[in-house]
Amino acid sequence: MSHMTEYLGNIMKTRVARKSFAPVQLTWTHLGVLYRVAAWPDVAVETLHEGAWLPAELDPASEIVAGAAAMLDRRDWEAYFEFVPARERLFLETFRLGRMAALIVIARCPGLFDELVDAPALTSFIAAHTRLRGCVRTAWAEIAAIYERSGIFGVLTWLGLPATRAVLETLQNFAEPDIAKRLLDRVRESLWSPLAPALLRANAPLSENEVAWRCEVIAA
Repeated sequence: MSHMTEYLGNIMKTRVARKSFAPVQLTWTHLGVLYRVAAWPDVAVETLHEGAWLPAELDPASEIVAGAAAMLDRRDWEAYFEFVPARERLFLETFRLGRMAALIVIARCPGLFDELVDAPALTSFIAAHTRLRGCVRTAWAEIAAIYERSGIFGVLTWLGLPATRAVLETLQNFAEPDIAKRLLDRVRESLWSPLAPALLRANAPLSENEVAWRCEVIAA
């Protein structure tokens, strides 16, 4: 092997190594507009405008974020997860359609992560806080301040949920933590019912269809 061949081979190995260890971004389009999310732990969101990437603050309950579920496949997420800590990765892997929303929530509310690990379904309510609260824009700083001041029960109250340990235990029983948007209001209303502990807490985790049916029973 010539010195030049060996030299070129070393360059290629270096390039491959750099490529392998470079943090991966998640990129998708919505209505013809390109978006990307930076690697963990920054998870900064940008949008492409006239050839330049500009900062963007996305509401995790928006259709733009929901569109990521259709555009990003298993390989995209596996590559991204290589640079995410194991505990956060395991948490995010429990989400399907709401994975991007969950990623944004735990990146913007790191202080809440342990609470969300205990009751993953609560993530869906936090992701939808702008709609549930009627906010004009996302309120991450306010959520962090409420949690620091009043703990998880303060956050439950702020979201319009009963501030009880029973509610957290009920949410732990949801087999699918990414609750469909169409069910959030029904679940929230049902959790206020005295029937909720009996109907929404079962011996086995509840599927989305079971949750929907039990909410109908409570509302009847």
